[in-house]
Amino acid sequence: MRNADRQRQLTTRRLAAALAIAVCAGTAGALVGAGDHGDGAADAAVAAARLPPGRPLTVIWGGDVTLGSRYGLPPDHARGMLAGVASTMRAADLTTVNLEGTLGAGGSTKCPVPTPTCFAFQAPAGNAAGLTRAGVDAVNLANNHAWDFGATGLGQTILALRHVGVAFTGRPSEITYISLDRTRVALLGFSAYPWTSPIRDLVAAHRLVAQAAANANVVIVFMHGGAEGAGQTRVPFGEEQAFGELRGNLRAFAHTAVDAGADLVLGSGPHVLRGIEIYNRRTIAYSLGNLAGYRNFARGGVLSLSGLLRVDLNATGALTGGRFLPLKLTGPGLPHVDPTHASAHLVARLSRLDFGSRALRLSPSGQITNPPAQKPKPPRPKPQPSTPAPPTTSTPPATTAPPSTTAPPA
Repeated sequence: MRNADRQRQLTTRRLAAALAIAVCAGTAGALVGAGDHGDGAADAAVAAARLPPGRPLTVIWGGDVTLGSRYGLPPDHARGMLAGVASTMRAADLTTVNLEGTLGAGGSTKCPVPTPTCFAFQAPAGNAAGLTRAGVDAVNLANNHAWDFGATGLGQTILALRHVGVAFTGRPSEITYISLDRTRVALLGFSAYPWTSPIRDLVAAHRLVAQAAANANVVIVFMHGGAEGAGQTRVPFGEEQAFGELRGNLRAFAHTAVDAGADLVLGSGPHVLRGIEIYNRRTIAYSLGNLAGYRNFARGGVLSLSGLLRVDLNATGALTGGRFLPLKLTGPGLPHVDPTHASAHLVARLSRLDFGSRALRLSPSGQITNPPAQKPKPPRPKPQPSTPAPPTTSTPPATTAPPSTTAPPA
């Protein structure tokens, strides 16, 4: 979507207002999200009556993006970082990525002494222009690197994003609403860290997604979790770990999100491609690897394979078609279309291995060949004032910040 249109059309409602104010002021002590307000059932009924009619929608998801760091700063405020895929990204109604790092200056780094497993990413605030130049409409901030420079770093990142008109989500209990022509989209982000909505507390996740579903035509959930590295292309059953951190049971979380009303679940964190699942006629992309960095991501082999997932949704959020655009990271870590379609072949194979009959099927060129049969969408669950019972439960996340890590740079 064009930037001028975005600034006229995007409207966001922040359900974690107290956290937003505290973070922008650089206060670290307000890591508490806003809770439910009023009668949940009554609120849901009123919200449903006010929903726009909805319309078909095209959404693009692009994985991890770092706009610069101490390992390298791209020229011209990162405006050309996504040039190789910008024409595709600008063609969607809504284009989203995971923002891996902070935008601004100052703050206390989480890595005062560099180690082989600790990396703090900070780029100048002006590098947010690299997102708008490529047509990015919204970013996920629910990840380990959003807090690389503490509350000050996150607050500055939010200000930089607001300055260029890019929406964001992912802080505790935060739901971001984007109004497009005749439809309202809800965005939520989850990870294993206390400055985000909790990926490991499935009860809380179910409640928050259900609340969003009662207030939007389409619900998109971002999840940042799982193990990292070249050997982590498969989606296991059970909890995943990396660098001593518990990073969520991604299958259980994704299914819980869909059961609560999510239409798309879009994953990041492993830094490699993973399979794509169709669950209850909804799409779950477990990881799209790295979309763009500048000498901060490890590269080579599967670590250099990337892609853009374009999904076409009907007015109720069901998949009707789309494409996986195969990419390869070259040079310092920038994306270019891969004529060998290697990443499309890999995602198709991983999807079959991990999900069998529920795998998203791709043609050799990356076209989606098995959109689910179009059936009426189940009624949206309504948020309740008490805790709902999702299909599965998990241990709540820790209340203290764990060490934050990422794949070593080359």
